Amino acid sequence: MLALARLLIIGFVVLTVIYLSLSLYSRSVRRGKLEREWDEEIHTGDRDAFIEEGMRAYDGSLRKKLILGVYVLPLVTVTIIIYLTNFH
Repeated sequence: MLALARLLIIGFVVLTVIYLSLSLYSRSVRRGKLEREWDEEIHTGDRDAFIEEGMRAYDGSLRKKLILGVYVLPLVTVTIIIYLTNFH
């Protein structure tokens, strides 16, 4: 039982680091695309307001929610492996 608790704690820490890294990378890529779009196409209005509006739209997007799969997929995989190993 102690081994399972250790696995869950270490796994949670590792998955959190991966989630934060992916989240920050995805946000920086989206911000870069918005900056490039404004520089190449728009050129009118407030650049910072355009980027902030785009980032608010990103915060509600499906892409941000899909990054949470970093927690879900390994948990489901480990659960299936444990079930098949012990009970099947």
